[in-house]
Amino acid sequence: MSQKDTKINPNQPVTYKKHKKPRILVAPLDWGLGHASRCIPIIRELLELDCEVWLAGEGIQGELLKTEFPELPFLHLPGYTIHYSKTKKGLPWKIIRQSRKLLAAFQSENMWLKKVVPEYSFDAIISDNRFGLFHNTIPSVFITHQLLIKTFAGKWTEKILQKINYKYINRFTECWVPDIETENSLSGELSHPDKKPEIPVRYIGLLSRFEKKEAVIQQNHLLIILSGPEPQRTILEEKIIKEVSNYNGTATIVRGLPGSTTLIPSTNMIQIFNHLPAIKLNEEMLKAEYVISRSGYSTVMDIMTLQKKSILIPTPGQTEQEYLARYYRKNNMAYIAGQKDFSLVNSIEKAKQFPYHLPAINPGKKLHTVMQQFLSTLK
Repeated sequence: MSQKDTKINPNQPVTYKKHKKPRILVAPLDWGLGHASRCIPIIRELLELDCEVWLAGEGIQGELLKTEFPELPFLHLPGYTIHYSKTKKGLPWKIIRQSRKLLAAFQSENMWLKKVVPEYSFDAIISDNRFGLFHNTIPSVFITHQLLIKTFAGKWTEKILQKINYKYINRFTECWVPDIETENSLSGELSHPDKKPEIPVRYIGLLSRFEKKEAVIQQNHLLIILSGPEPQRTILEEKIIKEVSNYNGTATIVRGLPGSTTLIPSTNMIQIFNHLPAIKLNEEMLKAEYVISRSGYSTVMDIMTLQKKSILIPTPGQTEQEYLARYYRKNNMAYIAGQKDFSLVNSIEKAKQFPYHLPAINPGKKLHTVMQQFLSTLK
């Protein structure tokens, strides 16, 4: 089937078509690239288990999935298009002001799902943090590592948000958590709260699109990965471009803009790419002495899978990333730098003195086992 987006005809008669393989719809959230990138190992596993996989999304998340899986059918599904604030203090209020827009998006995508399920005869849905993609007649999985949502306002607001969070999660059939259930957790109390949703919660292990291989680390070579919602992605990019011009070593900068035609020129020492496919990014990360990125959970899963030393810059005001940054610093998993006064040279000097303790990551077969169990319920 062509990679061109499949169009939905609302006037087409609703019929369920029989097909031999389980037909699964996978749709990630459109906040940054992390939700889409961690769906890559999910999709690979589904294909390995002989499923027919369809994808849904738009924007740079859609472009990422189309690049990785050009042979899979793709449905256009509008994202939440949430915008971040330029300042740390302004972000919580910016999100609150968009809450009505979010609720409308949940309702809209649920109506969309009710149309496409009978039209394309899906057997199940896997939603990465898209709250409206639950269905009453076929199994639907919700993927999240945030069973607890951190706030600046204290425990009482976290309890309120958790109640709202669970109200939506409990509409799904199962909740899959991309973390380890016991020791070596990468998301701390975010995925291990005292109270869990009412539906089955299954810890599927860490999700990474990368594979650990033998590689020669190039001294003084950096891999810098930019990502996240605007305008914060661009704010950090401008700082990085300025800082790297004074760096004595080599660097590869990946801008996190798949599908973009706007280019920043490279030099002999600094290579700049809008996007790199998973295989190439895997190679770049393996050979880098340090990886510099946001403290987004999906990126960290990739970094820890490859056992790389990293310098993480949390998005200002993004409570999840700021909590994870504190958690990684406390456990010596990563050196943490602030965005406001970021200095590349100073950060690297301090990272060289940092007592990194990278947890041993055993890929295991947890995802495979959970997915086999889930697929068995479709027969």
